[in-house]
Amino acid sequence: MENQKYEVLLYYKYVKIEDPASEKLKQKKLCEDLNLKGRIIVATEGINGTVEGLEENTQKYIDLINDDPKFKDIHWKRSTGTGKAFPKLSVKERKEIVSLHLGETCDIDPNEVTGIHLKPEELHSWLNIEKKEFYIIDMRNIYEHKVGYFENSVLPSLNNFRDLPNLVKELQHLKDKVVVTVCTGGVRCEKASGFLITQGFKNVYQLDGGIVSYMEKYPNENFKGKLYVFDNRITQGFYTDDPKHEIIGVCNACGEKSERYINCANNMCHRHFIACGNCEKTKGEKVLCPDGCTLSRRG
Repeated sequence: MENQKYEVLLYYKYVKIEDPASEKLKQKKLCEDLNLKGRIIVATEGINGTVEGLEENTQKYIDLINDDPKFKDIHWKRSTGTGKAFPKLSVKERKEIVSLHLGETCDIDPNEVTGIHLKPEELHSWLNIEKKEFYIIDMRNIYEHKVGYFENSVLPSLNNFRDLPNLVKELQHLKDKVVVTVCTGGVRCEKASGFLITQGFKNVYQLDGGIVSYMEKYPNENFKGKLYVFDNRITQGFYTDDPKHEIIGVCNACGEKSERYINCANNMCHRHFIACGNCEKTKGEKVLCPDGCTLSRRG
């Protein structure tokens, strides 16, 4: 067992699913048979999942999902697992595959309107060779920005994706510029880039495969720090012992550089923030939100 390797799969696809309830049961059975843990959301608009298991089983999962015509061209993002990324399996049916909460008046179908997919290789060229004028807009939440981001990118004040309509007001000056939206694996940018187009933005791109795909191809280049991920690993980096790796996160208590996230000790709050090992050790189990616990949600 010690030589067995674990792998995490991150994937999504916007595609019409006629019977999401049936697809939910199918996914649950498949993951149970392969001993995969993680989170999968199924909706009429598609599927969004992150699962972990032994490499031989994650490959079987990919093969079986690819056999379904509606899922055949999923972009699979694969990364090294720990065997403990998820405590259990959760497969749910929801209205959306990612909680954007844009409402009916703002709802976007990425199969009808979305930004142009920009490959990591193309973005790398834009950043390092062509030096063309464009603006990276990070569509992730504030607490994700704090531990890692593309150098010189626009980091909007998003506490939740439902803040997106208000975000447009901050970006009016970029309507006629070339913009590239980025997020963890791409699922948020499919809708975010489409939303910008509906709001009059004329040259909208999205990073194909998300930040994780760029980091895998170009570790410690252009993207500074680590990538926040939604599992027990909390953050993900590539070759973090590389001298080029730069820690950009800071401890909320003392200001020292750190990439360690913890939760507020008040269980009514549980807000996520960065705290260095020394501060956590000094304060023990009494580490609260640095500016005073307000019983707010993560962010």
